[in-house]
Amino acid sequence: MKVKYDKEADAAYIQLSSKKPEGGIEMAEGVILHTTSKNEIVSIEILNASKKFPVRNLYKLELSTVNH
Repeated sequence: MKVKYDKEADAAYIQLSSKKPEGGIEMAEGVILHTTSKNEIVSIEILNASKKFPVRNLYKLELSTVNH
């Protein structure tokens, strides 16, 4: 899993798979699941991220997956 945060755009991107996304589904305002043609979740994109959760928690999430 890879985590990216663009401070200027206030957008978070959590990559769950190396597969190529074919489309996206907006689950809630500004929360998009990117999926393959078989509806497999590839990544999660969160717009206006700092307004939705503490962004610093993203890096804790990434570190916890590396240690397991």
